[in-house]
Amino acid sequence: MRDAVAAVFREEYGRAVSILLRTTGDLGLAEDAVQEAFAVAAERWPADGLPEQPGAWIITTARRRAVDRFRREAARGPKEAEASLLRAGGTPEAGSDDDVFGDDRLKLLFACCHPALGMPARVALALRVLGGLTTAQIAAAFLVAEPTMGQRISRAKAKIRDAGIPFRIPGAAELPERLAGVLAVVYLIYNEGYSAGLGDPAERTGLCAEALRLARTMVLLAPEEPEAEGLLALILFSESRRAARAAAGGILVPLAEQDRSAWDREFMAEAQVLVRRCLVRGRLGPYQLQAAIQAVHSGARHPEETDWRRIVRLYGLLAEVAPGPVVELNRAVAVAEVEGPLPALAIVDGLALGGYHVFHAVRADLLRRLGRADDAAQEYRSALRLAPGAGERALLSQRLEQLGRAEY
Repeated sequence: MRDAVAAVFREEYGRAVSILLRTTGDLGLAEDAVQEAFAVAAERWPADGLPEQPGAWIITTARRRAVDRFRREAARGPKEAEASLLRAGGTPEAGSDDDVFGDDRLKLLFACCHPALGMPARVALALRVLGGLTTAQIAAAFLVAEPTMGQRISRAKAKIRDAGIPFRIPGAAELPERLAGVLAVVYLIYNEGYSAGLGDPAERTGLCAEALRLARTMVLLAPEEPEAEGLLALILFSESRRAARAAAGGILVPLAEQDRSAWDREFMAEAQVLVRRCLVRGRLGPYQLQAAIQAVHSGARHPEETDWRRIVRLYGLLAEVAPGPVVELNRAVAVAEVEGPLPALAIVDGLALGGYHVFHAVRADLLRRLGRADDAAQEYRSALRLAPGAGERALLSQRLEQLGRAEY
């Protein structure tokens, strides 16, 4: 039953918080009430059995908890009025223009991504209230202390409450300036689900599924925005390889070694259509270019058929629109396939990414290809110490064993 409660938490947490926020107008209260409801579920469901509609049970229980909170804190009439609204399950915004998409989680995402909040706060808050991650998990992802992250999230919630940030989807006039921030948060939610070391694959799957759902909704909301389509394509390409990404024991399987017959061809075909549509528009952005790179990989039936020269060119374009050391690191991987490991190593050695496990793993692979086994082993060990996921650590340990320098 503990697993059943955890599964309902992954599926329903964000939706429940969204609905409670709609009826309370207080994000902190909404989240507290939902957390209390899940605590009650953990106590009662083992004895009573799983409800027929677990999500509805959680929302009803959370609403009751919120009413109880209002009653305890009520000193004046308006609080009682708010409690009555909660008891009735009122929806203050029902029927408004903001309700067109009928998606409370999308409204919550826009509230979390309001321009009044800094980008780190937006991402942390979205991961907290949409993904249900603990403060400790988010702090680990941001490489900050847990108390620091707790304060950051608390300040963001307070700012939403005190500034009266609306719980709604922006109108057409506001959407363009808000879209880039929202897409960035959806992308980071997906990345957290894909690669963060949360320890539980089911949690990562839930975050990935939510990010994919939100990306699809953003394309419906902004059908003329190529970056929304680019992000959706990028996520679809990544999800298409889910079944081939891990071997027995959970060890990560690199792209070049994956069983391509296990890739989801429907997801890939959908993503390919989106990429072609984006490229025709000629308004290239970072998500479109990353998706175009993945389209080249997905179009190769065998690894040796990959058009690496085209990938190098696409990374060059990506470096122009979104320059950064991680882009250069990925470009170096492609350069190694075209020009060899030595020119690629020169690029990598010019990057200030010493605390990033992928940097050390890439450098290790280039050194291995150059015959510098001892140096490669040292880099693999550095990557192993920094890698957040068990699957990545297992792969790095395997690479060390293949060098004859296993880590003991």
